[in-house]
Amino acid sequence: FTASIGDLTSSSQRQQLIDTVSSIFNGTLNILVNNAGTVILKEAIEYTTEDYNYMMSTNFEALYHLSQISHPILKASSYVSIVFVSSIAGVTALPKISIYAATKGAIKQITKNLVCEWAKDNIRINTVASWRVRTIISKQDATILEEYERLIERTPTRRIGEPEEISSMVAFLCLPMASYIDGQIICVDGGFTADGW
Repeated sequence: FTASIGDLTSSSQRQQLIDTVSSIFNGTLNILVNNAGTVILKEAIEYTTEDYNYMMSTNFEALYHLSQISHPILKASSYVSIVFVSSIAGVTALPKISIYAATKGAIKQITKNLVCEWAKDNIRINTVASWRVRTIISKQDATILEEYERLIERTPTRRIGEPEEISSMVAFLCLPMASYIDGQIICVDGGFTADGW
């Protein structure tokens, strides 16, 4: 088992990460899971340029760049899957997250574009769009808890998701049994997008 720690908002550290992966796996990579993200809750008129740059850099630019620089070692592998872990905020409107939602909408679109460009390289690309999940940020940020608690009542399952309920879908999409699933945005959301906000 090998782990690397780095700042995904740093282009050079992203490149260093992929160079390390390439070295460890002899210039090949079968699975890339792009699972970085952050959120700042504010009304649209309250966001600053710094807020925008921080979320865009973390939530979209980093994931897009990692996919770009991984392409050669992904292409060199025989069976490949990229999975973006995103949010239903890129699919439906939610309160006080307009910039976050824009970054997630960008992931939705880049999934479709990359599929059209990279399918010839035997690279499958899908996105898992989750609803509220029991993570560190949802446990610690009182603003998020208060702002979104009422929306849980609009979720057919009437509960937030567990991390393993998202990771199991990500794992499935990386398996050979999912080989004909490509370019999809799969909402894992307890039925929220079936009901709407």
